[in-house]
Amino acid sequence: MKTVAVIVQEGFAPFEFGLACEAFGLDRSDDGIPNFDFRIVTPEPGAVRANMAFSINVEHDLTFADEADLVVVTPIPRRSWRTVDRRVIDVVRRAAARGAWVLSVCSGSFVMAAAGVLDGRRATTHWKYADEMQAMYPAIEVDPDVLYVQDGRLITSAGTAAGLDACLHLLRQELGAELANKIARRMVVPPQRDGGQAQFIDKPLPEVQSLSLAPVTDWMLENIRLELTVDQLAAKAHMSPRTFARRFKADFGATPAAWLARQRIIHAQRLLEKTDLGLDRVAYESGFGSAAVLRQNFARVLGITPTAYRARFACTDSMTDAAAEASVLEIVA
Repeated sequence: MKTVAVIVQEGFAPFEFGLACEAFGLDRSDDGIPNFDFRIVTPEPGAVRANMAFSINVEHDLTFADEADLVVVTPIPRRSWRTVDRRVIDVVRRAAARGAWVLSVCSGSFVMAAAGVLDGRRATTHWKYADEMQAMYPAIEVDPDVLYVQDGRLITSAGTAAGLDACLHLLRQELGAELANKIARRMVVPPQRDGGQAQFIDKPLPEVQSLSLAPVTDWMLENIRLELTVDQLAAKAHMSPRTFARRFKADFGATPAAWLARQRIIHAQRLLEKTDLGLDRVAYESGFGSAAVLRQNFARVLGITPTAYRARFACTDSMTDAAAEASVLEIVA
């Protein structure tokens, strides 16, 4: 992915527009991250009003979007859902037809739906608008409970910050886990929120710091190669298994098993990128047990084999500190 076009229309949402610019438009070459040819486009170049009391000046029409590797569709106001600009619809259709990435943030999914590219597919949008989207487009399987959905090269995301999760998810596929994590660190956001995580988390912050589950999740990551049970984790948290499972789901929007499985995939990605360990060793270090189980999880979550992932994203210049550390662990073991 080298070229990115972000489509804005009258009444666009500044925050969601800004996160697309932050994810794909910022120069991070000093961190070894490749830059994209990034342009903001609109049907009629000139002043484009936001849904607040200001406008931005957009220089480019939609022409660039017809050659972009990624087309990002930012949210549009509710009044426009049934009257989406035909020119934007056509651009989205052509992008999907030629196999480009198309990513929507929040109600931008209504543009993709209007273009017909989501018919027969699973998609999401902000939970507040999910029922309306399902009623307007019954051919789409609308999932209101997740942060984002990828179906082929089409990605739809829920409201606000979930759009950033979707962008990082795409960057992880295009640049690899290590560079995507660098971008997340620069943004000071967590790099690992999975698309299946719930949109609504009951307790985003614990009321009392001593009740935080952070020490437990830190311990889980430190012992990721082990088989961890809810009973073990509950004991660490000084809770009953039932209370722990309920609290974990409320705080993280995922079950302990689902959260840990995602962390194991991310750890395996890093090892494949930064070390020359064999697949059996990568599987062991990541808690998958065997190369066969690692392959199954990679295929299910990432749609690619570990070997193909390493061929695409491995750092080939020299063995990194992580590789050296893994080698020492192997000798000690």
